[in-house]
Amino acid sequence: MIRRRQLVASVAGLGLSHHAIAQSEKPIFLGQSAPFSGPSEQLGNLYNQGARLYFDALNAKGGINGRPVELKRLDDGYDPERCAANTRQFISEGVFALFGYVGTPTSLAALPLATEAKIPFFAPFTGAQTLREPYNRYVIHLRASYFDETAAMIKQATSVGITKIAVFYQNDSFGQAGLEGVTRAMAPLKLQPVATGTVERNSTDVAQALKDILSKNPEAIVQIGSYKGCATFVRMARRAGYVGNFYNISFVGTQALSEELGAVARGVIVSQVMPYPFTAATPIASEYLGALQASGLLGTNPNYSGMEGFVAAKVFAEAARRAGKVMTREGFLSAIQGMQALNIGGMTFDFGPQKNVGSRFVEMTMLTEDGRVRR
Repeated sequence: MIRRRQLVASVAGLGLSHHAIAQSEKPIFLGQSAPFSGPSEQLGNLYNQGARLYFDALNAKGGINGRPVELKRLDDGYDPERCAANTRQFISEGVFALFGYVGTPTSLAALPLATEAKIPFFAPFTGAQTLREPYNRYVIHLRASYFDETAAMIKQATSVGITKIAVFYQNDSFGQAGLEGVTRAMAPLKLQPVATGTVERNSTDVAQALKDILSKNPEAIVQIGSYKGCATFVRMARRAGYVGNFYNISFVGTQALSEELGAVARGVIVSQVMPYPFTAATPIASEYLGALQASGLLGTNPNYSGMEGFVAAKVFAEAARRAGKVMTREGFLSAIQGMQALNIGGMTFDFGPQKNVGSRFVEMTMLTEDGRVRR
């Protein structure tokens, strides 16, 4: 398991390889604002770690068209105002792109700033529709939407006869996006949530939500929140005798949720938007596992958040390579639009003019009591 001190020390110790090798070209600077402290810190730390694994290996081979990549990071604690301030700082420093922001409310605070400055907003860790519609040339999505994830959940639940479904959601734009996805998926079946309950962002105060939801005796509960609040809800529900199914959106952080729950994780379902990272079942998973092993990061297990950061770095590098040595932001965005049916080793991305969402891949996984993830 990842211990907090080990994780923070490991991430801090990931030195950028271009400092160790000869590089004559100007670095490509990227800026990432994410929660590197607080209740959602594992999401930011693991995503950042995965991206650095790829960029370090890339820099050791000469970078992108001879240019190293340097990923700067600032902690926003999953707070929109801090994220906006971080974004203004990155823009003032002249970063080439904003990369791997974590969360819906934080990304919503940053995107208008990026758009005004005409800076690419690349691979945010969110599936909210409000960041996808209307179309914005400057935002590039690599993951399926929350509508895609919740549709897959409802399809799986109803296929086995489950119709009484409740929703526990974070009381912000992220939670509202997930709730809307559930209600949209249920509507064609002439169903609606039997109960809802909320938790505030960065909070674990779920007592009222638990009371509101369990009083309606749902057969399954869809959770849209970060791992601390969702884990607290699951533990309290199980202690109260609830035996139904739990479904979680990928943003929850699979590794973090599993660690928070321990043995109580058994049977908790999580939708995933990235390839399975625990075995070399695909070339991209093999590449990720090899980079993780070569890094020597003690106590760090393969995980979905790290895989997402690794994938994001690889896709960014491919677009930057295609944009050429004298790379402009507009040239980079045009290069992305030209990437149709891009297969990075088991995951395919399809962009195009007016199409900045590269994937709709979703699969369901289940947590086990011994910390594993089953497909």
